[in-house]
Amino acid sequence: MKKSVCIYFQIHHPERLRKYQFFDIGKKHNYFDNYANRSELEDLAEHCYLPANALLKELIEQYKGKFKVAFSISGSAIDQLEMHAPEVIRSFQELAKSDCVEFLAETYSHSLASLSEDTDEFEQQVKRHTATIKSLFGKKPVTFRNTSLIYSDEIGVRIAKLGFKTMLTDGAKHVLGWKSPNFVYKNPIDENLKLLLKNDKLSDDIAVRFSERNWNEYPLTSEKFASWVDSSLADSEVLNLFMNYEVIGYYNRAESGIFEFLRYFVKQIAENDSYQFLLPKEVVKKYEAKDVLHVPYPISWTDEERDITSWLGNELQKEAFEQLFKIQPQVKKKKDAALSEDYSRLQASEHFYFMRTKLFSNKDYHKYHIPYDSPYEAFINYMNVLSDFIDRLNK
Repeated sequence: MKKSVCIYFQIHHPERLRKYQFFDIGKKHNYFDNYANRSELEDLAEHCYLPANALLKELIEQYKGKFKVAFSISGSAIDQLEMHAPEVIRSFQELAKSDCVEFLAETYSHSLASLSEDTDEFEQQVKRHTATIKSLFGKKPVTFRNTSLIYSDEIGVRIAKLGFKTMLTDGAKHVLGWKSPNFVYKNPIDENLKLLLKNDKLSDDIAVRFSERNWNEYPLTSEKFASWVDSSLADSEVLNLFMNYEVIGYYNRAESGIFEFLRYFVKQIAENDSYQFLLPKEVVKKYEAKDVLHVPYPISWTDEERDITSWLGNELQKEAFEQLFKIQPQVKKKKDAALSEDYSRLQASEHFYFMRTKLFSNKDYHKYHIPYDSPYEAFINYMNVLSDFIDRLNK
C-alpha cells in the first residue's frame, strides 16, 4: 500500500487594533489600524499568496492530479483580502476549480471561542465560516481545524455535533507518548470523529528552520527532506505537514530558495510510485483509525508546551477573555450587524497573544510582529476598546 503525504496551509492575517486611549471611550468607535493591516496584507499578497498560489496551480496541472493540498483561510483574512487584495481571492478560486484542493472549516475570526464553554459562540462562528467557504469556493467543508489547532476531547465532541467527521490537531508529545503522529486517530468520546496529527519535527523543519543558517542541517534540500519523509513513514501510514502559508515566500523569502524547494519536493513525491499526496478528507477514507487519542486538556501547535498558555496563561489574558465572552448572549440578543461584526473581530486570538508574559520560543512567528511595548500595554489598549464596545452594547 502506498504511503501518503498530507499538506495543509493555514492563512490568517491578524487585524491590529489602533492605539485606543481611555479618553476615546464613548467618543470613537473605530477600533482597528486599517493602514497597518492593509500595508501588511499587501506585502503578504506580493511575496506569498500570489506567487505561491501560482506555483501550486502549476504543480497541480503538471502532475495531473498527483499533487494535492489543503487550505484553511480564516473569515477575517477573507474579509481583508476581499477589501485590499481581491486578486488573491480570485487566485484561490482558480485553485478551487481543481479536485486537488480542499478548503477546511474553522472559526470565522480565528477565535478562542472553543475555550468558552458557557456560550454557543464557537458553533456560531463555525457555521458562519462554513457558509462563507461554500459561497466562495463552491463546496461545503467536511474537515475542521481550530484556531492554532486547539483541540481537546470535549472540543472534538462539539465539532462532531456540527457534522464534521475529521479534525486536525497537533501531534503533541505529552499526549502521544510513544505513539507516532503518522497514523489516523479518533476521539475517545465520539469515535466517529477522526483526527489527523501534525508531524511537528518535519513540519517545523520547513516552517521554522528552513532559513536558519545555524541549523546543523542547513541548507535543507528537497532530496534530504524526501529521505527524512521516507524514514518517517517506514513503519507508519501518513505524514501530515501542517504549517502557516506565510512560510512560503514571506517568513522564508524567495531568495532563500523556498519556492524551488517546494517545487522539487513535490516532484520527489509525485514521481515516486511508493507515495501519494492526499487531502485530509481522503486520508480518513483510506486509513482506519489506529487508536483513540485521549486529550483531556486543550492542546495547540504553539510553543514548546503545545498548550493554550500563550493566550490564557496569565491574569491579564484571563480577565480580558472572561469580560469578552460574558457579554456574548447580550450581543447575540441585540441582533445589530455592526456590533456583531466588531464583536467577532475582537475575538481574534492575537489580541490575547499580545498580552502574554511567558517567554517566546523559536517556534513563534508572532513575536516579530507584536505592536506593543509590554503585555500590560496590550491589555490596557484592548480593555479600552472593549469598554467602548460594552458602552455601545448597553445603549
